[in-house]
Amino acid sequence: MNHCQFLTYGLLKIFLKEVVNQQSEDTNKLLCSYHMKTTIFWAIQQNTLPYWCPQNLLASFWICFKLLLKWVYEGICPNFFIPQNNLFLTKVHGPTQNRLFLQLHELYNKGLACLLQSSSIRSHIIDVLYNPRLSICTDESMMVSEIDYDVELVIGSGEAQAFSLSRCHATKMIHVIEQIIESPMTHYQAVLFQAYTTSVLQRTSFVLQNMYTNTCVNKHMYIAAKLSCHMLKSTAKFGLVSDMLYIAMYYYKTLRYREALSVIEMTKVKLAQPYLMYEEHVDRERYTEAVGGKSWSTKIRKAVTSNISLDNKICYISELIPEQLSASQKRKTALEIPPFVMLHFLGFLCYRHIDSTLSQTALNELQVLVHHDQGLYLKEVYRDISWEILGICQQITGNLQAALYSYQQSLFTRYTVNFIQTATQRRIQNVVQLIPHQ
Repeated sequence: MNHCQFLTYGLLKIFLKEVVNQQSEDTNKLLCSYHMKTTIFWAIQQNTLPYWCPQNLLASFWICFKLLLKWVYEGICPNFFIPQNNLFLTKVHGPTQNRLFLQLHELYNKGLACLLQSSSIRSHIIDVLYNPRLSICTDESMMVSEIDYDVELVIGSGEAQAFSLSRCHATKMIHVIEQIIESPMTHYQAVLFQAYTTSVLQRTSFVLQNMYTNTCVNKHMYIAAKLSCHMLKSTAKFGLVSDMLYIAMYYYKTLRYREALSVIEMTKVKLAQPYLMYEEHVDRERYTEAVGGKSWSTKIRKAVTSNISLDNKICYISELIPEQLSASQKRKTALEIPPFVMLHFLGFLCYRHIDSTLSQTALNELQVLVHHDQGLYLKEVYRDISWEILGICQQITGNLQAALYSYQQSLFTRYTVNFIQTATQRRIQNVVQLIPHQ
């Protein structure tokens, strides 16, 4: 600890002894100084305060108090050295936990004025708290660790991308982006705006490609292709790690398999990093070491990935058209595919035209992922589309029995967000008809 951190720890101990433990006899032995020490250790580790200095002493205290309040509410105080050990396990649970939380929450509602209940420090801070020319930061955003804040931004920006884009809307959306880009925005607004912009450019790229695919005017096709590539490469520069897969999809769709594979291999390296954040899954320590304190733009380019969202009104990969049609019938606007599944799927599709051995390797990697993942890369709600994609690959290779099994697993998945059951049933029927009967 530096000097300010040590002072914060002392302030927490005094607050515990002279304020918290004076609330009632049935809760005054639930918390101890080791809980206070653990609180400040985690606050330091999670970079919750940019500057630990004496001028921020009260803000430091408030951050630790908020963290303690959160732990009491959840009934979990993770040991700093062995996080899976819960320091609240034997004492802070049941009715006493609830009473302690209510008491702490009542103190929290008073703000920093709750420190005035301490006889030892009241005289030292009363002038500070009631000085109208001084302000102490107790902003809620500072009560959340940097990594938890990043997770909230990732989830929020993912939800921001969930909209459908038609041809007529594309031009309007780009015009809106041009108007907003120069306006002042909060940090959260900037993140959402970046997510919207990325999504619009990605969808517009494929809309343009589909519009001019069957045209006889080579000039129009050339201009559309060049513009589409430019937009997708732009999104990769300020988008998530997984946004590179949209470039690979575009190259595959335009039969440029080697270029697609080059992008896939680069993406594969980035997705294998131990500090990668995928939705709420993240190695907190490695993420903090890799990108802690860096700009949001740097974080998402290096360490954040998300699902691949395929607007059901736009053709991205012809092999998935039945699934998109099935989802559209259920008023689902987009397919949500885990990036790790899409990575191996695209690798399999591209290598089919170049190297059969490497194509089988990509299929094997996809099979291992779908069969054995324990929820780290494949959430339960995305297992239907994951099994479906595995089945499609197996059917393409002629392994009909394996494809049938995969389609059946997709059909009987308990939870789903993609609603592809109609497409799965039709694929099962087709495979059954192709399997020779004994």
